[in-house]
This record gives sequence, C-alpha cells and structure tokens, in this order.
Amino acid sequence: METLDALSWDDLRVLLALHRHRSLLAAGRALGVSTSTASRRIEALEKALGRPLVHRSSAGTSLEPAALELINLAEQLELGLQAARRDEGDAAASGTVRLSLSDGFIVPVTQVLSDLRRTHPALLFEIVSEVRMADLSRLEADIGVRLARSTSPVLVEREVGRIRLALYAARSYVERRVRDGRLKRDDMARHDFLGFETTLNKMPQAQWLSEQGAKRFVFRSNSYFALREAAEQGQGILVLGSGLVGQGSELVRLETETELPSVPVYLAYHRELRGMKRVRLVIDALQAALRAAMA
Repeated sequence: METLDALSWDDLRVLLALHRHRSLLAAGRALGVSTSTASRRIEALEKALGRPLVHRSSAGTSLEPAALELINLAEQLELGLQAARRDEGDAAASGTVRLSLSDGFIVPVTQVLSDLRRTHPALLFEIVSEVRMADLSRLEADIGVRLARSTSPVLVEREVGRIRLALYAARSYVERRVRDGRLKRDDMARHDFLGFETTLNKMPQAQWLSEQGAKRFVFRSNSYFALREAAEQGQGILVLGSGLVGQGSELVRLETETELPSVPVYLAYHRELRGMKRVRLVIDALQAALRAAMA
C-alpha cells in the first residue's frame, strides 16, 4: 500500500475497534475516547488514503471493502505491539511470558511457573485459559500446551508425553450405581456421564464414550473445573487423566472392559521465540515437569 507511511496507529486502532464493535460510539468506549474523536480518526485515515472507508447512514456505520486490507494490517500491528510490551528485557531472564492452555492444565502448569519464579523472580507470567486456542503463529501467546498438532509451518511442537485416560466417579455415585467398581459396556447406556460441550465431540475420549454406548450426558461444559466439580458432587461419570486425581479426592477410578485411549500432549511455540531466554526457561521447565508427570 503506497500510503503506509502516512498512516497512524492511533487512527488504525479506531478502525479496528469500529470493525469489532460495529459503531463509533462502542468503538470510542472500548478505546476510552469520545465518539467525535473516533470519528476524526476515521476521517484522518480516509484523507490519508484518498478514499472512503466507512459508510455512514441513519442505520449506523459499516465498513467499505477498501477497509478490509487495513483491518488485517491493524491486527498485525496490534499483535506486534502486544508482543513488544511483553518483552521487558531478556538478558537476565526477565519480562513476561504469555501461555495459552486448557484449564485442565492450569494447576500443574501454575505449580511449575511458581517454582520457576522462586529462582527467577524477574519473570512475569500471563496464563490464558480458553476454548479457542490462541494463535501462536501470530504471537497471541508465547507458549501453548496442546492436545493436538497444528498445520502451521512456523511453530515448533514437541510431544512431551501422553495422558492415560480413565473413568472416574464420586464414591457416592459408585455406592449407588456401580458397587463393584466395574463398568460393563452393556450398562453404559443407563449411566449418567459428564462431558465437554458438543463442539468438542471430536476429542478421542468423546468418541470412545460414544463407541461404548454412553448416551446420557447430564452435565456438559467447556470447563474442566465445572465438570470436575459435578463429578465430585456425584452427578455422574467423567473421563480424566489418571494422574489428575490425587489422594483425598472423592473420585474413584472405575474398571472398564475396553481400555480408554491415551492422548498426546504438545508444547508449542513460534520458531522466532526459541532463542529468547525467558521463553526457553519456561519451555525447559514445563517439558521436564510434564514428561515426569506422564512417565
């Protein structure tokens, strides 16, 4: 784009906010500026480019096709600025490392990071737990703990072990419904199960349950913690990693006629970050801890 040198990030971020929030009023609120200021920023962009970017009408505002290229540019700049803000210095293993992981890994990963900060107190951490995985190729996070590989050529993805899965239920449920602790395939249809929301039904454990005849799901959630609590409360049977249930838990492992699948665990990060000291320290610590836990 020939006029890139005339563009301002202050103007571009208003256009990006308008794209996300659909009105100048909402965009201004998101950025902490007035509607008139947001409007002036858009006008400055249009003047710099010599073409309209926003269609204004009594029904509101909408973006012109010419704005789409700028939206992509603004998103890239935003991600770059976020990564730069996290980079507060690397010589002495300082600065922020941002991690993306499902909430089933929250407790063990937080324990590893806490131990690491005792040795390197200048390290800072941000943990994002989300169903939608952060895009590591676009540096939305520095490190991801994943149960599946991506197709991105810019990512390094290392398998650090496999989670052995098993069925668990609270003692109260076992006493009521599975007294011998053995769950037969012929009985699966009559039992209560807890599972992830249907958008995650391609997970190996979900497919295994379906193949074994499990039909009655009394709790579904995208949160591991919600499902774990429902299991502890005796609401039904849950698939868990065998290393996630410690002593003192109300959950009891059930025997099954068919062995559950195991699932791989990957540490993933952008190739450009592998030489960054603070990222390297976290990767090495997580890799050692996860491999030991899943050995």
